[in-house]
This record gives sequence, structure tokens and C-alpha cells, in this order.
Amino acid sequence: MGNRGMEELIPLVNKLQDAFSSIGQSCHLDLPQIAVVGGQSAGKSSVLENFVGRDFLPRGSGIVTRRPLILQLIFSKTEYAEFLHCKSKKFTDFDEVRQEIEAETERVTGSNKGISPIPINLRVYSPHVLNLTLIDLPGITKVPVGDQPQDIEYQIKDMILQFISRDSSLILAVTPANMDLANSDALKLSKEVDPQGLRTIGVITKLDLMDEGTDARDILENKLLPLRRGYIGVVNRSQKDIDGKKDIRAALAAERKFFLSHPAYRHMADRMGTPHLQKVLNQQLTNHIRESLPSLRSKLQSQLLSLEKEVEEYKNFRPDDPTRKTKALLQMVQQFAVDFEKRIEGSGDQVDTLELSGGARINRIFHERFPFELVKMEFDEKDLRREISYAIKNIHGVRTGLFTPDLAFEAIVKKQVVKLKEPCLKCVDLVIQELINTVRQCTCKLGSYPRLREETERIVTTHIREREGRTKDQILLLIDIELSYINTNHEDFIGFANAQQRNTQANKKRAIPNQVIRRGWLTINNISIMKGGSKEYWFILTAENLSWYKDEEEKEKKYMLPLDNLKIRDVEKGFMSNKHVFAIFNTEQRNVYKDLRQIELACDSQEDVDSWKASFLRAGVYPEKDQVENEDGAQENTFSMDPQLERQVETIRNLVDSYVGIINKSIRDLMPKTIMHLMINNTKDFIHSELLAYLYSSADQNSLMEESADQAQRRDDMLRMYHALKEALHIIGDISTSTVSTPVPPPVDDTWLQLGSSGPGSTPQLRPSSTVLPPGRPPAVRGPMPGPPLIPVQVAGPSSFVAPPIPSRPGPQSAFIANNDPFSAPPQIPSRPARVPPGIPPGVPRRPPAAPNRPTIIRPAEPSLLD
Repeated sequence: MGNRGMEELIPLVNKLQDAFSSIGQSCHLDLPQIAVVGGQSAGKSSVLENFVGRDFLPRGSGIVTRRPLILQLIFSKTEYAEFLHCKSKKFTDFDEVRQEIEAETERVTGSNKGISPIPINLRVYSPHVLNLTLIDLPGITKVPVGDQPQDIEYQIKDMILQFISRDSSLILAVTPANMDLANSDALKLSKEVDPQGLRTIGVITKLDLMDEGTDARDILENKLLPLRRGYIGVVNRSQKDIDGKKDIRAALAAERKFFLSHPAYRHMADRMGTPHLQKVLNQQLTNHIRESLPSLRSKLQSQLLSLEKEVEEYKNFRPDDPTRKTKALLQMVQQFAVDFEKRIEGSGDQVDTLELSGGARINRIFHERFPFELVKMEFDEKDLRREISYAIKNIHGVRTGLFTPDLAFEAIVKKQVVKLKEPCLKCVDLVIQELINTVRQCTCKLGSYPRLREETERIVTTHIREREGRTKDQILLLIDIELSYINTNHEDFIGFANAQQRNTQANKKRAIPNQVIRRGWLTINNISIMKGGSKEYWFILTAENLSWYKDEEEKEKKYMLPLDNLKIRDVEKGFMSNKHVFAIFNTEQRNVYKDLRQIELACDSQEDVDSWKASFLRAGVYPEKDQVENEDGAQENTFSMDPQLERQVETIRNLVDSYVGIINKSIRDLMPKTIMHLMINNTKDFIHSELLAYLYSSADQNSLMEESADQAQRRDDMLRMYHALKEALHIIGDISTSTVSTPVPPPVDDTWLQLGSSGPGSTPQLRPSSTVLPPGRPPAVRGPMPGPPLIPVQVAGPSSFVAPPIPSRPGPQSAFIANNDPFSAPPQIPSRPARVPPGIPPGVPRRPPAAPNRPTIIRPAEPSLLD
């Protein structure tokens, strides 16, 4: 016969486990451990065995359990057992299990009563059990025998405390009825780890072995020495019954007969015995399951809500419906067009806060990267002067020119304008790359239909490539137009008269006012470790200087660097550094900052470096030019000019500088407009008006809208997950309505556990309990009334322990309360008050009257302290 209550819980737990398994998750109920604690030969193994409902543990006299037995019950369709130390062997005969436990115990501890803290791990698979862990612990003993060490008592207590300290463990404090309960080591150890008494249940064994004429009625009624969860009496099989192979079914019937026939216990027979102990423990498991339900429910509900929106699309889904395919194709193309336009034009919804994308990146190409490319190809001063001198000389030929030739100006200007073609075409390539990336990002939503996505990308990318040729032709045409006519009548052109008077240095003066161009964090990378190492500062770049501060509050200025004679050069990234670096240096070989010829500024990304370089360009700080290999010869030619030629070169140089500036300004303005008109806006119009027609002409609609296997699997998984979540929530609701939680019993006055910590047979605790006991409920205050005789307890020492006085009997209305709740206060049975000589005040220890074969435990005739 198994544990009937546990078998009723198994379907509930299995339903939960199945519901969670169907959604690919594990249901962590973490059911409590049940540990039995008690003195030697108190009947711990028998109590545990009765709970499981199988006969498999070794029993006998003396210390039989000499190693902890960790028994894991695992629900399975077949019944067998296996040990951790011999996993390959499955035991179907439980007599063999008992023999293996005895053999394994002796293998480690020997055959002469030795003990060991190394546990034996046994797993029992059965269709009649829950997934539980039961722990059978060695009995508490005080005097070493056989091979036992001298500190056997402390070793066993340490071993027990190790297992019962876990908050989720239930403690069965087993005490035989034929010993004084006040000396129960099991109750004292339980009190150390469970001062509130929330997980300790008292179990009284060997009720059938008490002396004739005595009983444990007051203990079982929780009157004499109360526990919060009370006591449950059980009658186990005797050694004779075990040797005679008396099975558990017959033992339970005999136990039931004992409680019904005993005059002291028959009124509470329904709250005694192994079945009631099973019921109490199973109710604890039910409570634990119910406590786990709210968190499981909230977890499932949040998952369900996250799926509902997507599931709504699939509820009436029919894969082969042609109208659905047509509708889906139109929706997909329209959504793609909207997404593309939003990414280019910008939108307030679904803003990417991590990086630039789409139109923002194209804008940066137009206004940062393209101007930077223009400045990078700007003429070198020495090369330009040399070219102008050669042009003037070649135009004059054998003659010596008296005037500055304007043909030299046109020749040099045209040569500089032609150089603009390279950065302009590079700008187009950068924009095309960004457009193609944007198309790929927008087609991610078409992933459900791989053929449609592939065709959409191909058609749009092909169109962009076609527009690339048109755009580049138009840009080259713009430059050819600039070359076709040199407009020296332009309002911004300085003219010959101004060019002759203009000074080179004046030309370098910045026209922009001293305004803030950029703020941001940069790291000065090349400060030595002796001087503090690399450090991050808050930089402010204006048209006149570069300043840096301790932080963005801009209160503590570290340095201000004028921008005169500064240039930028690239620096290779360090081997161990993940930052991108550029440097600022002085062209006149002066220190830039303290003793540094250049300061290296580090950013987190190359994009930040390019952006800072573009900002420095706006402030007039240009990148370093590559040195010409034959620079020495060039210098000789340059410096061999006569004064008249030098004046002519200077004039033409100023004219070229002025006119090229006009051309640059015009190109910087027209380039974004040309690219936007011929490429970006045209692509948007193509997607809106022609993409759908190209898709229909490129392939059959059925092949275009053929769903990917991954998408079909994803849809099926989502629908299955959705229904499984609903089913799991339904099961949780059923469990909530079909089970009942039992409230925790009210606290009782269990200070006797502290007061009784020193008795005739007790020894000092291994470690004193540091927990503070909860205040017990005080007894009702009444006038002095005669009470029952109290039991004197002899204490080692000059003082003696006095049991608390027991209050008088309550009124008749509380005599019997019909309550089958296993954790509620037991009914209080009134009895005849003892006749006490009136001369002795209550509360004073009295000598009890002599009685033949007087037991250790005496039943007082008064109700519990809870009254």
C-alpha cells in the first residue's frame, strides 16, 4: 500500500510538468526535503518507510543508520531503485535494496558501529511517488561504542544540522513515548534551525510500549510541552513483526486498531497514525505547490501577452489562399516603400538610438565627408607656385613678359577644377553604398518570403546602379561646364587689382567669426605614464583655438591652443588599443602642448575621427600633405625666380585661390542637390510606382510568396506555444481551485525547549543557538487556583528546573471543537481538577504521589498553555 495522499498530488504535478514541457520550459517547483531527526532507535527509519509505503530500509537494535541516506523519489512509469555508487544496476526487489544499503554502510564505516558523514544516494523510481527528497539520518547518541569516535555526539549533531538547516526542509522530530519529552534532542536541534516552529512536526513513536496505566495523551493533545505544529503519534512494526515479514498494510491496520481501542487515544484516533502523518506532509507539499503558482502564473501571462499580437495575424491563416498571397504581397511592398522613405527622410517612430542610419549617414557624407575629401586634394603651395612660374615662362616663350598673362591663370584654374572630379565621384560611390545598405535593412521584414526579398533587393539595387551612371555623368557635366567658361566677372572674384595688393598672410586669415564649431570628449593619447597617462577631456573647438576642460561643466580649463600653423596627420592605432587616433602638430616645429611636438587625440570609432577632422577643416586646420620625393630640386627651381616673376606668380596664385574657392563653394552646393534629384528621390519614386510591376513581371506570384520553411516552422511553433501557454494557465487555475492551503498555526509558548536544554541526560550543545525565540502566548491571568501536581526535574547544578504552572480548565464551550485541520490547535479535553492541599500555593514544585511503575511522562489534568 502506498501513500494515498501523495498519489492524489501526482496528477497535479504531472499536469504542470507536462504543460511547461510543451512550451520548452522546466517547472521549478523545488518541493521540500523531509528529514527525520531523533535519538538512536527512536523509529526514524520506520517513520520514513511508512511515508514512502515501501519496506526497504535496514532496521534493528542499536545504531543501524550509520550514514545519511538521501532518498530521491522520482515519478516514473516503472518501479525500480538505483544507487549513485552503482548506477549501472537497477534493483526491482526492495529486499536487495536493503542489503545493498547495509553493505555500502559497512564498506565505508566497518562492521563495528562506526559512522560516516558521507551520504548514500538512493533513487527510487515509481508511479506512486512525487519528486521528493527524503533524508534518513543517524540517531543522536551520547556514549561512543565500538569504533565510534569520542566526539560521536558532536559529529552526529553537526551532520544533522547540515541537512536540516535548509529553509525548504521539513523536520520530523521523532521521540519515543517511553522517554521524557523534555530531554528530546530532536526537538532541541529543530529549535536551533527553526526557532519559529514553522517546519517542525513532532512525531511520537512506540506508544504501544509505554508502561501499563500510563499514556501520552497530554503530549499528543499539545498540552504538556506544546509545539506550533503539534505532535502526531504513530505505532511502527516491532522487530518481531519485521522479522516475521509483517507487511506495511497489516501494520497500518494494527496501528488503526490500537488508536481506536485505546481509551486515552480513541477520541483523537482520526488525528493519529501514519495515514494522518502522510496527510499532514502531503498538505505541506500542496501548500508549497500553491505558493509557487503566483510566480509561475505571472511568468506565463507575460509570455502570453508578448505573443498575442503576432498570433492575431495567424489565427485565420491559410497558406494556399491566393487572395491572402496577393494581399500579403501588396502589404509587403507598401511597407517596404514606407520603411525606405522613413529611413531616408527620417521619422519619429522606431528611432535608432545606437548609431546613425539611412538619411543621417548620407547627410554626413554630404556635409562632412565630401568637404573633407575636397580639402584633402587642395593644391600644395610650393607645387602651385612652381606650376604658375612654368606657365608664365612658357606663355612668354623667348620674350620677357612685362605684364602678368591671364592665360596662365586660366591654365592653372582649369587644372585645379579637373582635380574636383575624383572627390565628386567618390561621394557618389559612398552614397550608393549607403542606399544599398538601407535597402537591405528595409528588406529584413520580407524575411518570411525569401524569394520576394531576393527579387526586391535585386530590382531596387539594379535600378540604383542604373541611376549611378546617370548621376556620375551629370556631375562630370557640371565640372565640364565649369571648365568651359572662366567667369572672371563673378561678384566674389577679387580681380587683378585686388590680387596684386593682397598679401598671402591676409589670405590665410579666417573669415568665419570666433564661434564654437564643435564640443565633445576626446582622449589625449600620448601623455607618458609618469605624467598621468592617457586621459579623457572635454574639448571645445572654435574658429580661433582648441580648448579642453576637465568635464562638460566647462569650469576647470586645462589648456587653450591657438589654431595658427596647426595641421592634422593620421596616426596608426596602437597594438593593444581599440581607439582610433589622429594628431595635431605645428608646421613650424614648435611644441604644441607642454613638451609635446604633437598631441594625439583618440576617439572610439573611425566615424568620430572623420567627423572631428571635418570640424577642424571648418576651423581652417587642414590635413598634412604627402611630401614629394624630389622636393629638394623643386625648391631650387622655386627659389630661382627673379623679383618680377615672383610678383606675377603671387598675383596669379591669389587669383587662382579666389576662383577655385568660388568653384568649390558651387560644387559643394550642387553635389548634394544633384545626387538627391537623380538618385535618391528617383529611387523613392521607383519603389512607390514601379517596383510592384517589376515584381509581377519577374516571377510568378505563387513562387514569390512561397513561405520559407523557417517561417512556417516559426508560425507553427508560435501557435503551439500560444495554446500551450493558455493550457498551462488553465491548469494552474484548476490547481488553485481544486487545492486548499492550510494556514500556519498560531505560535505557542515553546520556551520549554530553552528551559529544558539542561536535563539529567543532556549534554552541552555543540554550538549555542543565536536565534531569538518568538514570544509565546501568555497563559490567561486568573486568580490563584489549585493546579495539578507538577513534575520535578532534576538539573545538574545547584538550581532546579521548574515546569511552568498550568492554567485552570476552560469553560465547557471550548471543550470539543470539530476540526479536522491537521495544523489547527488540537481539541482540549477537560478533566477532573486535581485535589491539592489548600495550604500550598500554586506554582511551587511538589513531590508527586507515588505510583507503581510510574512512567517518565505524566499526563497533567489541565488544558494547554494556549488557553
